[in-house]
Amino acid sequence: MRLRPSSFSRSLLVGALALTTVLSGAPTVHAAPVVTGCLDQSVTGSVEEQRLDNGVAGGPSVPAQILQRSGFDHQVALFTRLLCTMPNPQAAAILVHAQGEALWRTATHRAQHPVTGTDALPATDDRGLYWARLSMALALRQWQPRFGLGTSERADLIRSLEYTSRGITGSAFSPGVRKILVTGFDPFTLDADIRIGNPSGANALTLDGQRWTINGTTYQIQTVMFPVRYTDFDESMVENALAPHYRPGPQHADLVMTASQGRVGVFDLEVYNGRRRSVSSIGDNNNLWGGGTINAPVVSPSMPAGPEWLTSSLPLARMAQADVTPFRTRVNTSVLEIPAGQTAPVRQPLGPTPGSIASEGTGGGYLSNEVAYRNTLQRDLLDPSMPAGHLHVPVLSFDPANKTEITDPTYETNREDIVRGAHAVLRQALR
Repeated sequence: MRLRPSSFSRSLLVGALALTTVLSGAPTVHAAPVVTGCLDQSVTGSVEEQRLDNGVAGGPSVPAQILQRSGFDHQVALFTRLLCTMPNPQAAAILVHAQGEALWRTATHRAQHPVTGTDALPATDDRGLYWARLSMALALRQWQPRFGLGTSERADLIRSLEYTSRGITGSAFSPGVRKILVTGFDPFTLDADIRIGNPSGANALTLDGQRWTINGTTYQIQTVMFPVRYTDFDESMVENALAPHYRPGPQHADLVMTASQGRVGVFDLEVYNGRRRSVSSIGDNNNLWGGGTINAPVVSPSMPAGPEWLTSSLPLARMAQADVTPFRTRVNTSVLEIPAGQTAPVRQPLGPTPGSIASEGTGGGYLSNEVAYRNTLQRDLLDPSMPAGHLHVPVLSFDPANKTEITDPTYETNREDIVRGAHAVLRQALR
């Protein structure tokens, strides 16, 4: 059964959000707290959640440092304390929904306002949201409630946390404005460096709820954040998030742009999106592989019917004129295809040839390409006139000399420059 909010729990929703505000100045608690009698810490988290303990030996983990220095440790502690008081499944469902949405609102508010504190991470740092969500998901996984909770019911609660804390349930637009939807991604390749963030996620946090007036027209921007996990894509998270904004009605958008981290030093405006997965060199954040290779690319089992290739309908030439200093922009048309009647992949710098199989879109063969394809497929299925496409932002890097600290001036300047450039590219699309 699915746990849904009931009318009973509206007061719990208000109380949970009010308690969040009251405790905003509470003493710091490092990472997910131990609550005896409520959490069974012998329950193993997902591969992604297990990284919460990763870090330098003898000190707090890297995720714990990020949580503390971004202030999200307060919300993790609050969530766990409230979870331990839940009297029934209905109350738990409302709590999870409320706290998930509160986590997203806290992250977007933080990203758009000055941050105080000598040791605080800068406002645009996206990593606190990521590690807070994982901490809360692990708490749900280890939670031993005072009432019966089945496996599917627990999974529903975790799914509710995922959707609410990613902005998916809060992406509604206001009337009387032009409507823009932008997406980002979680950090990934964390086994290579547990410290990293994702500038496409930072960009999404800085944009959510913003209103821009350009050439006399007011635009409202809403954003969502996607996980770097094949399972969520296979369970149609992208379609669930984007399809409402392609259908007729008050939430119909006027432009949808997905975004992810791509290549060093360049904003890539991706032209051609391929239908298949082909990356075999890295797994997702749960160390799962998509199942394909460049010689034998595969289609996600949940992918709706569609053509082998889809094309961006964003105003790419105009967007490429944005000032993204110190980076550059590129309208990228290079794909890797298996030509019709052949078996080996061939690089095509000017786009796919008729009848070919997609090994890599211009955005590659990983989830960046797949979110771009799923986005433009929804466009073709529901509103072919919609401007839609994908932006790859530059890679976010630490100072090469920094091997252990969770931030440094190079990293912070790099992220600010990427976010500023991404804003400039989007503004050009709206001119």
